[in-house]
Amino acid sequence: MNSEQLLSPAVEAGRVVDAVLRDLREGDHRGVVVDSPPGAGKSTLVVRAAGELAAAGEPLMIVAQTNEQVDDLIARLGARSPEVPVGRLSAVDYEASDRVRDHPRCRVGAKVAELGDPAVTIGTAAKWATVTDGSWPWAIVDEAYQMRSDALLRVAPRFVRALFVGDPGQLDPFSTVEVERWTGLSWDPMQSAVAVLLRHNPDLPVHRLPVSWRLPHTAAPVVAEAFYPFTGFRSGTGPGDRSLRFGSSSGDPLDDVLDGAAETGWGLHELPGRFTIRTDAEAAAACAALAARALTREAVTVSESGGGALTADRIAIGAAHRDQAAAIRSFLPPEAKGVTVDTANRLQGREYDLTIVLHPLSGRQDATAFHLESGRLCVLTSRHRHACVVVAREGIAELLDAHPSTEPVHLNVPVKFPDGWEANQAILAYLHKGLSLRRHEPLR
Repeated sequence: MNSEQLLSPAVEAGRVVDAVLRDLREGDHRGVVVDSPPGAGKSTLVVRAAGELAAAGEPLMIVAQTNEQVDDLIARLGARSPEVPVGRLSAVDYEASDRVRDHPRCRVGAKVAELGDPAVTIGTAAKWATVTDGSWPWAIVDEAYQMRSDALLRVAPRFVRALFVGDPGQLDPFSTVEVERWTGLSWDPMQSAVAVLLRHNPDLPVHRLPVSWRLPHTAAPVVAEAFYPFTGFRSGTGPGDRSLRFGSSSGDPLDDVLDGAAETGWGLHELPGRFTIRTDAEAAAACAALAARALTREAVTVSESGGGALTADRIAIGAAHRDQAAAIRSFLPPEAKGVTVDTANRLQGREYDLTIVLHPLSGRQDATAFHLESGRLCVLTSRHRHACVVVAREGIAELLDAHPSTEPVHLNVPVKFPDGWEANQAILAYLHKGLSLRRHEPLR
């Protein structure tokens, strides 16, 4: 056992955060990169760094990727540093959310000139791309792996030095147009902002947050092995720190799946193997039924941050496509309408107590690059604080064996790890092992 494993999660994570802040204060690099696993405190680091830079009298800009992320960061800034004035760059027709209105010193405007002279100016990458004047000593780019490199190029003239924070294991930027013409170029716009930044600036310091505070001890090693094979991370909690307990069972077949998930952190609900259309009604109904059954059984959660009843707003159902999400939504009974149902792209960055996942390859005849993308499955299987249940038709492992990765190899294109085929196999193997053991004896 090495010395880092002897450290408590809080101490180990604290050392990395201190090193990041020290690089910001004392280093002479143009940028600092922080890689983070799911739920490792990316937003907490962004808010802390922003507060410290602002307190030192250095104005900064924050670049987020969505309006939801912007509003969430404003709320966090207000909670941690309410005395720091914040300017919220927005569209002309933007209506401030409650989180923005609740900030004691936040001003909203469509132009920088309308914001006064705030210590922190925050907006989406798309909005910052419309700003053509002014510069800031510092920038913080949140969820930097979701940002395309061409978007970074458009905002780069606005700052001198920057902190880039993001999760390298989740979904890459995407485009609806053909992008092959740029493949292999070091500035390929379809690479993430961080990937292009490091290819052109290989000497920049890179830090890795070592602890996930979201994922329980039952999930962190599984997700780390499948999606972060070379960096890894551990859970901030251990056995006994969290529990999910369901009320008495009435013999519903879904109860065994939920009980197994409550006990081990993972559940697999397999439907008979069959090729289906994308909006597989049986699979969609099963996802909705699992969520409804979880609410009916009046589950209770306990964790290091407190506990309480498992309510609809603490359950999420994730799918690969919007039409699948719509189909699942249509099957939810009235008492479960508060359950979040969305795609992996829109669930990124959010967390729940219980998640239910419709496997991207369920019922398919092929394994396309879209459905094999490791980041998609990583997002879907890493949103939970207590348990994750995967709904899938039998035969996915055989489908993967019949469709080995055939993506062409291009010169000057870094090999992406983990491979989606391998990541899918790793998750399925773990789920099947757990299901097999539970059929014979409790999985400990």
